This record gives sequence, C-alpha cells and structure tokens, in this order.
Amino acid sequence: MFKGSIVAIVTPFKNKKVDEKALSELIEWHISEGTDAIVPCGTTGESATLDYEEHYRVIEITVKTVNKRLPVIAGTGANSTDETIMITKKAKELGADGALLVAPYYNKPTQEGLYRHYKEVAETVDIPIVLYNVPGRTAVNMLPQTVARLAEIKNIIAIKEATGDMRQVSDIIRLCGDRITLISGDDFTTLTLLALGGKGVISVAANVAPRDVSQMIKAWEKGDIGEARKLHFKLEPLNQSMFIETNPIPAKTALSMMGKISEEFRLPLCEMAKDNREKLRNVLIGYGLISK
Repeated sequence: MFKGSIVAIVTPFKNKKVDEKALSELIEWHISEGTDAIVPCGTTGESATLDYEEHYRVIEITVKTVNKRLPVIAGTGANSTDETIMITKKAKELGADGALLVAPYYNKPTQEGLYRHYKEVAETVDIPIVLYNVPGRTAVNMLPQTVARLAEIKNIIAIKEATGDMRQVSDIIRLCGDRITLISGDDFTTLTLLALGGKGVISVAANVAPRDVSQMIKAWEKGDIGEARKLHFKLEPLNQSMFIETNPIPAKTALSMMGKISEEFRLPLCEMAKDNREKLRNVLIGYGLISK
C-alpha cells in the first residue's frame, strides 16, 4: 500500500506561523517530480514544536492539496498512548490514508510496553499504521521479535526502520515475510534495504531532490541495478549533507537556498552554523540544485 519514494515533508514557517501557501506549493512540486507518498508532521516536519491546531491544519492542507493523487501518511505518534490515539483519530477524520507512529520517546518502554502501545492504537483507530523505529531519537529500539508480533495485527501494515542496522532489517524480513512492508528511514540505507526486500524510503533527501530519489527506486523495481546504483552514489553527498546538523535544519536551509520556502525554524531549532551552511551550499551547487 505504501512504497517507493515517500517524502517526510518539511513544515514551512513564515512570521512564526505555518506557511500554508509554501506547503501547498511544495506538495504540488513533489507530485510533479514523481514522489509516491507524503508524510506530513513527521520529525522532518518539526512535529515536536507544532501545537495540536497546527498539527491538524498541516495534515488537512496536505490531504486537500494532494486530493487523492498520492497516499498521505500523517505523523501521529506521541509518547503517550492516549495522546497518540487522539491525534490518530483526528488524522483519520481529516482524510489521511495512513498514520506513521514513532515509538514512544523519553519513556523508554519495554518491548512488551511497545507491543501494547501499538496494539491499543491499532485496535482503537481503524487506519493503516506504519510503525516507526528510530532509537537515536526515542532511546528505545523496537526489536524484530516485537515487530513480528505486531505484524499479526491486520492494520499494522509497514515499518519505517531507521536504525541503520541491516542485520535488524534482515531479521524483520525473515521473521515477518510479506506480513509487513519494510521502508527505510535513512536515505543512505535505501538501496541496501531494497536489496533485502524493502519497498521504499521515507526520505529526508527527497525534500530537496525528489525526482532522483523516486527514479532510484523505480530503476531498482525495473531491474536496472546499474542505474539504481548510479543514482545512489549521486545522491550520497546530498544524503550526508542533510545531517551535518540536526534534521530538518539542513533540509529547510537547502529549500530556502532553492527559493522554495523561508528559512525559518521553531526553537529550540535554529539556523545553521556559518561553516556548515557553506558546506551545504557547496553540495547543492555541485548537485546542480542552485547556482554559484
């Protein structure tokens, strides 16, 4: 149901408010560039600093702008199960096609706690659910055995795996088979994950180079391994540049340099350090995304 190049879209701000016009224009650009699905209100969308009204409005704008042309997978995870249910219910009401649920953060639940959390949400809200495992942000790793248990629940259909651990990815596929769709949560690992049986990526780099991320996956699906590998190596400097500072600072800075959004963040995120900004600019120039 969810596969290919899925952009974890940034949330543009202007004068401390969501820039609805810029967001709609970004979505239209992604559709024209071949993006396969859109995730609003993920980590890259600065969901942690959106209030509830803004969170719901960003989902609503995305759903209305997309207008059924692509799947919309709304970020609805929280560190409280009740709060996650509340946000996920609202996303369904707003017309989202699925929900991306980050593992509860800060609480550091056990594997049993993770299982019960996702089970409770899935049984309460009838919407396709994508698990999201990113230990670097949540301080807890959802193990393959837990994923296999969750894959038995009918509306838990996919997992965004952002550990960067290919052994863990392999174990998930081995244990779950086709009961769950595996999606990369780290641009660098996308091609390797496809080779193991994954189906796509929820991408940061696709914010900046959506066509190339999409074409890399399509080349793999067509069996053109050489072209997929060529695009992987082309994208790699860009992939690295997206994390020279905390995501989404580089992605939003790049989009600002490209003239697509204002360079504005929500504290505690802030503008890039001067030397890192220059490194990012040089990567974008080398890639052909901006001129000197």
